[in-house]
This record gives sequence, C-alpha cells and structure tokens, in this order.
Amino acid sequence: MPALECREVIGRPEGNEMAMLPTVFRTSSSTLARGRLAFALFFALCGLALAQTYPTHVVRIIVPFAAGGLNDTAARFIQPYLEKGLGQSVIVENRAGASGIVGSEATARAAPDGHTLLMVASSYSVLPASTANLPYDSERDLAPIAEVGRNPLLFVVNSKVPVKTLGEFVALAKASPGKINYATPGAATQTRFVTELWSRLAGIQLQHIPYRGGAPAVQAVVAGQTEFTVLSPLVSLPQIQAGNLRALAVGSLTRYAQLPDVPTVAESGFPGFEAIQWVGLLTTAGTPKPVIERLNAEVNKALKDPELIAKLAQEGMLPGGGSAADFGGLIAADIKNWKETGRAADIKPE
Repeated sequence: MPALECREVIGRPEGNEMAMLPTVFRTSSSTLARGRLAFALFFALCGLALAQTYPTHVVRIIVPFAAGGLNDTAARFIQPYLEKGLGQSVIVENRAGASGIVGSEATARAAPDGHTLLMVASSYSVLPASTANLPYDSERDLAPIAEVGRNPLLFVVNSKVPVKTLGEFVALAKASPGKINYATPGAATQTRFVTELWSRLAGIQLQHIPYRGGAPAVQAVVAGQTEFTVLSPLVSLPQIQAGNLRALAVGSLTRYAQLPDVPTVAESGFPGFEAIQWVGLLTTAGTPKPVIERLNAEVNKALKDPELIAKLAQEGMLPGGGSAADFGGLIAADIKNWKETGRAADIKPE
C-alpha cells in the first residue's frame, strides 16, 4: 500500500471505522469486532509502510522560543546528526510566542507522520499547571521521542548577599519574612515552581518578581534588584565565574562537575530534593510507532558521539537518551508534580 494512502487516513477524526477501511477489508468483515481488527491491521500496515519510506521530505524541528536559548541550542546540536541518519534535510524553525505555546500547538496540529518535531525544555511540563485553557493536551496531543540532555538548576544569590550556604540563606529569609525577592524568567516558568516548592519545604516566604526571560532574571540578581534565583548554568554560570553571583547549591542529586565545591540541595538539608532542567524531542501524537522508534534510535546514536557530548558539556549539560517511554514517563511525572505544587502554593493558572 503506498505511503500516501496511509497518510490520507491516519489522523482523521473518529467516525465510521468500517467506512474508512479499504473495500477489501470492509467486504471480508462480517462483524463489527472483525471490522475493528481489520481496521487495526490496516493502521499497523500503514505505520510499517510509512516507517519504510520515512522521511519522504524535509523534516522540521520546531523550536517554540527565539534563537539562542536552551531549546534552540539543543535543536541545532542534534540537527546535523538527524540529517545524516535520516538521509533527508532537517531544518530548525523558531516559532516563538506565548511561553512556547505557539510552537507546541503547531506541532500538535501537524500531520502525524514524523516530519514535524518539537524541541522542548522542562518548562513544557509546567504549562499545564500555570496556563489556563491550553489549546492542546500536553500528554495526549504530542508524543515523546527522546530526552536530549539535562542539567541541574543552580540556586544563586547576588555576591553581596551575606550568605555562603543554603542554610544561611534560609536563616536570613526567616529573619525577614517576605522581604527577600527572587527573580524568575516569567510567572509560568519552572524557576517559579521550583522556588515555591523549595521555599515551602524550607519554611520561608520570598517575594516573586517575574522578568521576561532567563537573561533579564539573572541580570536583575547581578544588579541587586533581586537577591535570589534558581536558573540553569547556561545563563547563570558565566556570572558565577565572574564573581557577580554566588552559587549556594545545585539541584541535581550529585554534585555538578563545573562547580565541584558547591553542595547539592539534598546535601544542604533537603534530602531527596532534585531540581533539574531537561530538553528533548516530541512529535505529533498518532505518528506511527516505527517512525518514533527510528527517530529515538537516531537521537540515542547521536548522544554517544564524543563531539556532541563535548558540545553539550560546554553548555553545562549531560547527554540524555533512553526510550520514548522513558521520556514520556518523565514528562508525565513532572506535569503531576507541578500541578500539585501549583495547588499547594496557590498559583492560579492564567
């Protein structure tokens, strides 16, 4: 069966299943049960046919943010490996807007054939908790392919704040409840949810000051407009190395190689606490499993390349990898966690 015929059927709204089947399947099925079995077989054959011919044209990696951020960097790192492995042109397309919603919706509405991919960071899993009326379902309308990389979030203060450890910061905050400000890249960001979760564990009250992006949030702490933030090494490490910020703790469960003397949050009195940022690839739900498996295999192959590992390390990241199911489990667990955090912190979806 030609791949084009399969693409014309896959993704259609549910309706009369028997009517959607080719004549050969309809006439050979005398019961609804047999018809559904034939329907499933037809789609399985379609998936196999698409996988054998995939990709048939240019593959897009949609980055739902402007160029230069973590999503964009990861997409441009992985692009040449996918292009070589798939034997087809792969382009990176920045479709910024609404905290990543514009690009995510475009992917959710694309043809489910593996030609439209989406590079997301862990803020993707925060949106269901922070944003009312998302125009897509984060778990049902997009399908995971693979985690590309991850890094710990860094708990940092302005270098003039008179604390050197997370414990000392907690003591300072308890002495002045609600008077210490923390910066975030925006109200609907992972930084806000992580900080709210941790501050409640610590028994402290901090004042949230949102900015428009990670770079402005870091600059606000450097300038002393706010005292504290929790951000990725991509934006905070250069300021730490310059002496403008002081790292109090790292969010991973093990110490961060580029800051080996800085303890983890877990070591600092919060056992089991983890705050990481991940980045990975999704595609449109309904994409045939063999196509997703091929894309997953190409990503995992790329992440074993020493050159790519070195590039990720320069951005403060460790390579990801694993199965599509592994990545889907990570996203689902994060969405559940951030929804619970939002309810506990009384963060209303906007």
